[in-house]
Amino acid sequence: MELNSVVVTGVGTISPLGNDFTQLLDGLTAGRSGVCELTDLEQVGGLRSRLAAPVKGVDPKQIPRKFRRSMSNMSVYAYLASQQALLMAGYPEDQLGSGDLGVVIGSTLGSTETSEDFFKDYFRDYSLERMKTGLFFQMMGHSCAANVAQSLGITGRVFAPSAACATSSQAIGYAYEQIAMGRQQAILCGGSEEFHPLTVATFDIMHAASTNFNQQPESTPRPFDQLRDGIVCGEGCGVLLLENKKTAQQRVANILAEVIGFATASDTSSIANPDVGAMAGCMQLALKDAGLTAGDIDYVNAHATGTEVGDIAEAEAIAQIFSTRVPVSSLKGHLGHTLAASGALELSGCIGMLQQQQLIATLNLDQVDERCSGITHLQENSSQPVKTILKNNFAMGGINATIILRSYVND
Repeated sequence: MELNSVVVTGVGTISPLGNDFTQLLDGLTAGRSGVCELTDLEQVGGLRSRLAAPVKGVDPKQIPRKFRRSMSNMSVYAYLASQQALLMAGYPEDQLGSGDLGVVIGSTLGSTETSEDFFKDYFRDYSLERMKTGLFFQMMGHSCAANVAQSLGITGRVFAPSAACATSSQAIGYAYEQIAMGRQQAILCGGSEEFHPLTVATFDIMHAASTNFNQQPESTPRPFDQLRDGIVCGEGCGVLLLENKKTAQQRVANILAEVIGFATASDTSSIANPDVGAMAGCMQLALKDAGLTAGDIDYVNAHATGTEVGDIAEAEAIAQIFSTRVPVSSLKGHLGHTLAASGALELSGCIGMLQQQQLIATLNLDQVDERCSGITHLQENSSQPVKTILKNNFAMGGINATIILRSYVND
C-alpha cells in the first residue's frame, strides 16, 4: 500500500508567550520567559512552588455563547488555536463538514477547575439542584476535541488521546498515520491544557517542581543546567492542521513543513522514572518510520523539563544515537511545561525554526550539568541550515513519543 505524504499547512497557538504563532515564535527567538510568580499559590497549604507559566489576555467572549457554555478554559484555547490553524492554511469553510476533515486533540484530564467548582458546591449540602447542564461537557476527557468539532461543524473522525505530556505528540502522530493511510484528507491535531494548583501540587509532592526560584521566576525551569530544580507548570494549546500533500497542493496551500516520521512506545521499566534504552528505542523507531538514519537529522528538540532524572536520561539517550554531532535544545525554559500542549507548542516552535533557518537555544542553560554533557547543547541561538528535526516527548506512565519534521520548499 502506497502511503500519502503528510504536510503541515496551518499552525494555531495559545501560549504563555502570546496568543498566536507569530507571538510564540517572536518570544522564543528573543529568549523571553512566560514564567511568573503566582502569589495565589501561597493559599495552598504545603505547596512550596509559587511558579507558573499562564496564558494571558484570552477573552472567551469572542466565542459565541451557544458554543462557549460547554467550554472550560482548555476548550476555549483549543477552539481559538484551531481557528488560527484553519485561517493560516486557508482551509475552505465549505469543507469543514465534508467528512474529509477530522479532529485529534487531547488533554491530560478534563477541566480540573470545573471539577473543583462542582464538588466545592456539591459538598455544601450534597445537592445537585445547582448543577448546570453544560458542566459535564467541560469535565469530560474528550472535551477539547468534542467542542472543536461541534463548534466548527467538523464531521470527520474525532480522537482525544490522553497521555500526560506525550498527549499532543501522540495526537499529531496519530493524525499523520490517519492521513498517510487515506482515512482522512486533513486533521486538526494537538493538545490543550489549563492551569490548576493541583497540577503544581502533583509535581511538588514528587519533589519534581521548581521551588528555589519563587522570587526569580524568569530563571526557571533550567533544562540540562547544573542548578535546575524541577518543572514549572504551564498552560495553553497548540494545534496543527495536517493535510494530504496532494490535496494541499491541489488547493495551492502554503506548506510549512512535512511530517515524515512518528513513533510512540511503552516503557514498562517504571511508571514514574524514564529509561535511557526506551527513550533511545523510540527515537530509533521514528527514524525507521521516516526511512532515515541518525546522520540525516540536523537538530533534536528535547523534551527536557528541568528535572534531574529526566534530563540526564534523555541526554544519555540522545548521545547514544547522535553523540555530539547534532545540536540539542529544549523550549521548556521559555514556556514552562505545558503538559498535554507541550508537544504541539514546541513542534510549532520547530516549524518556526525551519521557516527562519535558525535554531533556538535552551533558555536558562548557563552551566551544563556534566551528567548531561555527552551532547551538543545550544546555549545561544544559531542561524544555520536546518532541514530535518527530531522532536521528543516523554511522559510519566512510560509513554514515549517522537516526531520527525522536514522542511518544505513551495514552488
